[in-house]
Amino acid sequence: MKVHDIMQHNAHFLRKDDTLREAAALFRGNGVGGAQVLGDSGYPETIFTSDDLIRALAGGANLSDPVSQHAHRHICAVQPDTPVNEIAWYENRFLAVVDSLNRIMGCVDASSLLPEIAPNRTDTAEPWARALARFPEPLLLCDRDGTIGWANDAARLVLGDAGRRGVGLRQALVGAGFDVEDDPVEPAAVALAMRDDSRYVTLRWQVPDPYRPNAAPCRMVWLRDVNDRHAVLGKLRSLRDLSRELRSIIDSSFDGIFITDGEGVTLQINRAYERITGIRAAEVVGRSMRDLVREGFYDQSVTLLVLESLRSETIIQKVKRGKTIVVTGNPILDEKGKLWRVVTNVRDVTELQRLQEELEKISALHDRYRMELDSLRKSIGQGGRIVVRSKRMRDVYEQALRLAQVDSTVLILGESGVGKEVVASIIHEHSPRKDRPFVKISCAAIPEALLESELFGYVHGAFTGACRAGKPGVFELAHQGTLFLDEIGELPLGLQAKLLRVLQERMVLRLGEVRPTAVNVRIMAASNRDLETLMRQGLFRSDLYYRLSVVPLVVPPLRERREAIFDFIYRFLGSFNRKYGLSRQIDPEACDYLAACSWPGNVRQLENTMERLVVLCQGDVITRGAATRALAATKGGQEAEITVDTGLRGILETAEREAIRQALASHGSTRKAAQALGVNQSTIVRKARRYGLSEA
Repeated sequence: MKVHDIMQHNAHFLRKDDTLREAAALFRGNGVGGAQVLGDSGYPETIFTSDDLIRALAGGANLSDPVSQHAHRHICAVQPDTPVNEIAWYENRFLAVVDSLNRIMGCVDASSLLPEIAPNRTDTAEPWARALARFPEPLLLCDRDGTIGWANDAARLVLGDAGRRGVGLRQALVGAGFDVEDDPVEPAAVALAMRDDSRYVTLRWQVPDPYRPNAAPCRMVWLRDVNDRHAVLGKLRSLRDLSRELRSIIDSSFDGIFITDGEGVTLQINRAYERITGIRAAEVVGRSMRDLVREGFYDQSVTLLVLESLRSETIIQKVKRGKTIVVTGNPILDEKGKLWRVVTNVRDVTELQRLQEELEKISALHDRYRMELDSLRKSIGQGGRIVVRSKRMRDVYEQALRLAQVDSTVLILGESGVGKEVVASIIHEHSPRKDRPFVKISCAAIPEALLESELFGYVHGAFTGACRAGKPGVFELAHQGTLFLDEIGELPLGLQAKLLRVLQERMVLRLGEVRPTAVNVRIMAASNRDLETLMRQGLFRSDLYYRLSVVPLVVPPLRERREAIFDFIYRFLGSFNRKYGLSRQIDPEACDYLAACSWPGNVRQLENTMERLVVLCQGDVITRGAATRALAATKGGQEAEITVDTGLRGILETAEREAIRQALASHGSTRKAAQALGVNQSTIVRKARRYGLSEA
């Protein structure tokens, strides 16, 4: 079939002075898509189509404008012997038919030819297909991969055979002679198609699959004809840049972002959402949230809640990858107040929990380092009075630092000389009361007759010999600070009852006074006696004991932390050297000997012994013999007691020293002593020098 078989010989005509209104009436009245325009000579000079009319009106033309002002300047024409299936329609639906001299013989109206050109079309059976078949712009229905499933008449004219069903849109455009440009935001899609002077931009939106109701949504693609291409392309580039910028901003967010339209259909998710949930964009974009919840992607949807309430909603959501996330949906309304978008922000609860756990670990490590640093500073500041070396002593010190942060009453227990007062001072100096008074009183050092007045104070005339101005007690002196009651086990029963009342009421009544005085004092007490045994013996009130022992703190004796003895030895040595301007050193064997002793007097005994050694040492080096004599002097001239705690080596050395001493005292010379003991004289000389012994 050729053009001359289907052309309209009796074509409709318009004069070039006819108006657009008259052209529209002609097209509508005769059901045609175009007409030939006659010139002054009465012969057709050009054509004017319904597409020209639509473009003119869209561009702002008036209905009174002449058609010649908007008619084609260049006629699109075909020869009469051209086969119908070879007609190059390009973007026109109305073509002129010209003879060999380029005179217009008639016209071809594409709208009337489509049933003959494509008699086997099946898509017209669908109502929506019939409705869109004559849409003047090319429309195509594609799946998510861009494969053409349906095309209207205008699209078939533009694409020809290349636009058949089952072919990709990009492939169809290239096959029809178009150059295509990719969409920078969606690289898989076509943004612009160009052929000769024709320019099409693609407008895409999602629609339900008309053939498969339960399938994923399809895309309707509109090949929008660009007339003023420079302006439109400029706008297209601006929109493209804006789209790229917005996409970059959304993707750069650390929080996950999930965007749906006003019907709950997913439009976009960012990379953070994919990272947090493990769900990919290809799995959810274009799909309804109702379907995604039904298929188990989510246990519930905050988007659906926002669709119902039209306000912000926050829920804990579980996704199919096993993640638990916090999601907040926010509605976005259009200018008419209708829901337009739902934007959901997502945070990974698992990640927040991990960060919280790490923060707690860092905080605990910080507290530990702070206590270690405080311990070091305090140890240095105490001039060697406390050494935190053993695990037990470290526990005591860390507990003391924790108690410093509260105002609880503390009862410090331990043998005499272990450093109970030092521990109390550490608690005070690390507490919020550190800039307030720290008052210490020994309940065993003050006569019972004076103890009450020292504790609670008195007024003028309270008793014979009382100071005329009166005197405040230690409770008042320690106001806003700390009061340390040492040797609390020696407190008489009568004063125990008064002390209990002060602890309960925080009020002090001076001797001879009728009005009590309020005091704010933190109480710490200490004792080297077993207070529970005293309670059973009726020597210490049980109610006072339980009032004082809110937090008991036991300081271990020195024999239970022998590893600290060496530190104490060298610290006391340095301290007394500085105090007396000396430079004494100590022999390692003397250190071993001192560390092996039981030290019933604990740190106080060790400190006194080291001062004695530094002061009485005859040379610059403190020998083992000097250490032995110093300890013997503390026992009234007797030798140091041999205990199991000294170890086998210490026991043997003590016995050896005593045997050599007695031999020298009995025989008067090293030679005779050696004979008596059955050893060489050189052995006696060497060992006597080692133990600090001399001939009688």
